[in-house]
Amino acid sequence: MADADPDDDLTVQQEPVAKRKRLFTRELRCMMYGFGDDPNPYAESVDLLEDIVVEFITETTLKALSVGKKGRVHVEDIIFLIRKDPKKYTRVKELLMMNEELKKARKAFDEENY
Repeated sequence: MADADPDDDLTVQQEPVAKRKRLFTRELRCMMYGFGDDPNPYAESVDLLEDIVVEFITETTLKALSVGKKGRVHVEDIIFLIRKDPKKYTRVKELLMMNEELKKARKAFDEENY
């Protein structure tokens, strides 16, 4: 039992990197170009960045699952996890406020059409 890894309960069965479906390739290429990379970055660079992003999302989601109610991830759980990182916290708050404004605008637009 001394050989057990303390993070075993957070381990996720992951597919081999070569077989994993690439979810964010197009977006990451655009982001890389926007931040000064070549318009067509190396596929290996994009794949590496995607692996890092997927790993971050997976770890954050697992942590959020352990913090909040079992079986569900809520926005408050994510906010709780990033509360000590000022850049992430500010960006999340900004995106949430923007989302609320868009909901209100859509609602006003829909009411206008009826």
